[in-house]
Amino acid sequence: MNEERYILFDQYLQNEMTVEERNSFEKQLAEDPELAAAFETFKAVNLQLETKFEYEQEREAFKENLTKISDKHFNADKPKVIPLKPWHYGVAASALILIGLLLYNYNQNPAFEDFNHPEQAYFTERSDANATLKEAETAYNSGEYKKAVPLFESILKTNDTPEIQYFYGVSLLEANKTQKAENVFNTLKSGTSVYKDKATWNLALIKLKQRDYKACKEILLTIPEDFEDYVEVQILLKELE
Repeated sequence: MNEERYILFDQYLQNEMTVEERNSFEKQLAEDPELAAAFETFKAVNLQLETKFEYEQEREAFKENLTKISDKHFNADKPKVIPLKPWHYGVAASALILIGLLLYNYNQNPAFEDFNHPEQAYFTERSDANATLKEAETAYNSGEYKKAVPLFESILKTNDTPEIQYFYGVSLLEANKTQKAENVFNTLKSGTSVYKDKATWNLALIKLKQRDYKACKEILLTIPEDFEDYVEVQILLKELE
């Protein structure tokens, strides 16, 4: 469940790393697009949690309760690569129990914009990249999704990979071509590629955008706990209660 990764993210954001550790971590972010994307998601989730807890007293009560219950779920005597502080136990447990342990209920329905964080595409770092693919990447990463859509459609004629399909689907969703996006993500969901769970998450986002909260929740419940952004799945599920 990426506990060690979450601990590193939290240490970095809380300025608890040495200069050498920060430099090493930032180097990893620069060299590992997947890690960088996960870190951006973690920051977004962290911001959401900070917004939810306006008062310091509420935040401290939440942290104290979370720590007590996480201690119950995790063996404190188990060797750890990184020494864990009480709050870091909560961070490590977040992928499994974080939002399930929230003490507060929110009456306002969750918004699509709060959970929609399109990841960056990095096609052109590979040797088989071509001009059209680079153009599609640039348009996509610049948020020019309507421009990216026909470019991806052209590429898919000769390079129909799950990766291209996925970013094509995201572009369609961002360009408000919801039905086409849903078709793309359903195809990926029924497959076995590494984009299977990401596609399922986006199907849930489509239902959230359509304010079909029941369908959104049903889709979220099919996402496995080892999904890299499972913490957001838990947050959304909690807000849908």
